[in-house]
Amino acid sequence: MPKTCLECGAVIIGREDKKFCNDGCRNAYNNKINKDLNNLMRDINNKLRKNYRILSEMNVEGKTKVTKSKLLSKGFDFEFFTNILHTQAGSTYYFLYNQGYLLLDNDFYVLVKKN
Repeated sequence: MPKTCLECGAVIIGREDKKFCNDGCRNAYNNKINKDLNNLMRDINNKLRKNYRILSEMNVEGKTKVTKSKLLSKGFDFEFFTNILHTQAGSTYYFLYNQGYLLLDNDFYVLVKKN
């Protein structure tokens, strides 16, 4: 019984362990399988990129004080960051790669940049 392509159903000619008739079918099949995961990852990466861009634009000097409302008005999403730094003094910085922020009093944030 001849083997058929997992994507298009065409008869496969060649090696015994082949699953697809060509690279196009292999790519299409794998893209379908990974579609949901790829969409989730793409959405998260877009949010991280947007947050990073906002911090970079607002923190040109390397250290800046801004309000929470200013960050929110630019579309900043506080749920998305790449890492957290807890200092010995008890402060918690949230980072997007090398751009970070620290909550101060009265809804102010200090923006910082790691070298």
